[in-house]
Amino acid sequence: MPNPFSFSRRSLIGGAVAGGVAATGVGSVARAEDAAAAVDPVPRRRPGQKSMVNVAYDVYPTVGVGVIGLGNRGSGMTPGWSAVPGCVVTAVCDIRADRVTRTADRLVAKGKPRPAEFGGSADAYTRLLARDDVDLVYIATPWEFHYEHSRAALLAGKHVIVELPIATELHELWDLVDNSERTRRHLMLAENCNYGRNELAMLKMAHAGLFGEVTNGHGGYLHDLRALLFSDTYYTDSWRRLWHTRSTASLYPMHGLAPIAAAMDINRGDRVMTLRATATEPKGLADYRARFVDPSHPSWKETYINGDLVTCLLETAQGRVIRAEHDVSSPRPYSRINSLAGSRGIFEDYAGVASAGGGRIYLEPDHSGHTWRDFGAYRREFDHWLWQKVGDDAANNGGHGGMDYVLQWRTIQLMRAGLVPDIDVYDSAVWCSAVPLSVRSLAAGGRPVQVPDFTRGEWAKPRPGLDSRPSDMPPLP
Repeated sequence: MPNPFSFSRRSLIGGAVAGGVAATGVGSVARAEDAAAAVDPVPRRRPGQKSMVNVAYDVYPTVGVGVIGLGNRGSGMTPGWSAVPGCVVTAVCDIRADRVTRTADRLVAKGKPRPAEFGGSADAYTRLLARDDVDLVYIATPWEFHYEHSRAALLAGKHVIVELPIATELHELWDLVDNSERTRRHLMLAENCNYGRNELAMLKMAHAGLFGEVTNGHGGYLHDLRALLFSDTYYTDSWRRLWHTRSTASLYPMHGLAPIAAAMDINRGDRVMTLRATATEPKGLADYRARFVDPSHPSWKETYINGDLVTCLLETAQGRVIRAEHDVSSPRPYSRINSLAGSRGIFEDYAGVASAGGGRIYLEPDHSGHTWRDFGAYRREFDHWLWQKVGDDAANNGGHGGMDYVLQWRTIQLMRAGLVPDIDVYDSAVWCSAVPLSVRSLAAGGRPVQVPDFTRGEWAKPRPGLDSRPSDMPPLP
């Protein structure tokens, strides 16, 4: 089997990686920049501030995790952290003290040490951040608090893993990048879908050249959340529905966008240059409310402005195109789309194909006759080492088909072994920039806007990411 870690193979995927941009890509890049609306200038690094590219974690014999935010996501992920070898949940925090107690009780019931408990006030998290036994902070609060909590954690000297998105404004994304560089602490998006079994197999296939020259990809988050959005208990204080009353953004495209970007080596030989967005009219939530929500419900005072389907078209320096979609307001089966195509074939996930692989594929020279084939055999051949190593544990300890636990296991392994993270602050920032940039593009009538280079020029250097070499979890001390 070809080595998916081979940088010569990566050069085929994107044409000539760095050299091609200098020799043949300048004109097309310049035209893209000329056509795009102006964006904020790249801020200068302060004296002493250095890149976090290829910076390894310090070695942590054991990792203490502090959890901030114990709603559905935070409380659901906490047992997974405690199940990873060498990881201890040392502190938990939520503005609602009853959630803190309930989460701590559940850990004790599983035979784990009782974590320190912080709750009852909006600033309770600051006391968690002051603890010496917290090495990694996991943030699962509502979106509007991610930037504040992440920034504070970095400044407290903690590594950070935060649910989607890490921030919702460009200046906030830049500030998190800069504070990661200043504090020498890693911040990563908790993008569990990057660790999906199909997504990682697709990435390995791309890097092994099975798709030929990769030219385009399609990902998104298409999930009928209408019932949950109007639930009085699922999203605390209806925080997620309220985003549809105050933003026109593509609110949550990263689950589909990030795996496609990883397979294309974005920030590792290519980068996203421009983004343009379109949006349908906001019809779905109001229609659902009219049919199923009691007239006395407080949602009847709301006006929804976020389009049902927001589509972002992203163009890269190497001439590739990514289509990223977001729709949580329409009746439809769940899909992250997860499709990658090139000069020799295409993979499509979520295609309604009942197979062991869960997707369909067409590759030359293996296939002919214009007929889709089953993905199962390819997934078995290109199964990522992480799934081979911890797949059984993932099935027992993690949600979303096990990808949650694979994300958690790998994060702790990276810290305990002192390795370079698979996903860094630059990846996290560019994936999440689709949120504010889609607003700008829509306000400009769908014209393209420039995507900042959060790496400040280091994107052209090939380097490993999710295509990591096999490695072991260090033994417990």
